[in-house]
This record gives sequence, structure tokens and C-alpha cells, in this order.
Amino acid sequence: MILPFFVYGTLRPGEVNHDRFLRGRTLAEEPGRLPGAVLYEGPGYPYAVEQPGGAVSGELVTARETEYPALLAELDRLEDYAPGDPRNLYERVVRRVVRERDGAEVRAWVYLAAPAVAARLRARGELVAGGDWRGRGRARRPSP
Repeated sequence: MILPFFVYGTLRPGEVNHDRFLRGRTLAEEPGRLPGAVLYEGPGYPYAVEQPGGAVSGELVTARETEYPALLAELDRLEDYAPGDPRNLYERVVRRVVRERDGAEVRAWVYLAAPAVAARLRARGELVAGGDWRGRGRARRPSP
């Protein structure tokens, strides 16, 4: 299934992995928001975790058709994702993303924190304020 990708961390324009993986391989990159998720700090990269009422900022990336199979495989490796592997850090899933320019909902691939990672983050992770990793504003979890 060929879908755009929703990127919210190091693959965004201006971030460390954008040029390495996406430069020259896309048809479009446009701002969007992933509803129903929040963002947590990771070790140099963020994790999106599903949570009602939240929203994560990022870009919808449409790959060139000729680049799509190789890009999908490369992004899966970057995100430590293999279908069905319990050691995954992320799970690649299809979600609705809202395109900012017109409010249209677009189905896209999104790498969400794998269940074990999401559980750890919910218990003791550090939220990224406003769901925008680019700003790196963090909302500290109150001490118990």
C-alpha cells in the first residue's frame, strides 16, 4: 500500500535525518498534525504515543513512486521496525493525519512507539509541550 509518511522528529526538514533519507526522494512535504497522540522525548529523537485529545505536529511526506520501496525499507530500519518483532522500538501503522493547508484528512504511515516503549513513556517519560519536537519545549511530569 503506497501512502505518504507522517514524520515528526529527525526526518522533518532541517533535522539531522531529513537530508540523509528524504532529500531528492519526495514529491511533496507539507505541514500536518496527527490527532489523538502526544509526543515524548527519546534519546535524541521523539516518540509519538496514542492518547485521546493530543496532537503531534510534523510533515506529510509523499515519496517519489520510484523511490518508495527502497525508502520504506530504509525508514523501517532507521526506526528499528520489523513486522511482528517484539523488540521493535516503533510500530509502523496507518493513521489519519490532518493536512494544515486545507484541513483534509489523509491516510499516512506513522511510526508510533511500540507497546512496551509506550507503556514506559506513559509511566515515566518526559512529554514534549505542544506536541512539536522542533520547538523542544518540554512539559515536565510532576514528581509523585
